[in-house]
Amino acid sequence: MSKEKVLTETEIENIKTVRDDFQILVGNVGEVEVAIMNLNKKKKELEKELELIQDKEKEIAINLEKKYGKGNISLETGKFTPIE
Repeated sequence: MSKEKVLTETEIENIKTVRDDFQILVGNVGEVEVAIMNLNKKKKELEKELELIQDKEKEIAINLEKKYGKGNISLETGKFTPIE
């Protein structure tokens, strides 16, 4: 059997430093993953909101077309110009 050898204080400190750095990195990666999950959740919520706005826009366009026919609307003047 071989005899045990004792590491130097510097070697032990180097190992501890690397281990501590690794633990910090793992914690940071976890925080980033949680942030990504939260951002993905927010993105889905915003996508749903966008769909609702687009549906509302379509509904308004359909109603205006039924009322006035096809044409262009100036939001500045409020005037409707039919397309001939």
